[in-house]
Amino acid sequence: MQERRSNPDRTRDTRAALVAAARALFLEKGFAATGTPEIAESAGMTRGALYHHYRDKQDILRAVIESEAAAIAAEIEAGATDALTPLDALLAGARSYFRAMQAPGRTRLMLLEGPAVLGSAEMRRIDLETGGQSLRQGLEAATGPGLAAPDLDARADLLSAMFDRAALAIEAGGDAEIYEETLAGLLSALVRKPLP
Repeated sequence: MQERRSNPDRTRDTRAALVAAARALFLEKGFAATGTPEIAESAGMTRGALYHHYRDKQDILRAVIESEAAAIAAEIEAGATDALTPLDALLAGARSYFRAMQAPGRTRLMLLEGPAVLGSAEMRRIDLETGGQSLRQGLEAATGPGLAAPDLDARADLLSAMFDRAALAIEAGGDAEIYEETLAGLLSALVRKPLP
């Protein structure tokens, strides 16, 4: 006899199928050119099932972005686990971020489609909920005590923007090694001699 799946299992599987279908279509056609009927059909679901789980197409994009952000955060965390010093952890996390952003379509989703549709405030919320605090914590550990929280937040935001800009440049054909080495040098300099 086949074991019955629980409602939470079915819900998780349905949502995962819709997110996977939406991700593939957003990458193939872009957010604007993708319709919810296509997403439902691609996932093998009805539109009713789609709207049972997501309010609208923007809500599905939010779920795609949250899934991507969680995957990036997990890769950064795994990459920095064995670091011996806070600076080593920051540098390992930076390398892991660049590796994570090489997943097909991830740069487009996270740095172009997501911000354009969801807005910067929503993207920031998702970032902070899925691992964005780790950069701030790593920076705090590396620079030592004494830096006021607003200064620390600003530095983490600016570093994050540098990482994102580098990921876009690499996606456009820039030399990944040069960007990674340059950011490593900037991180090292920032930690050695924090700005006043």
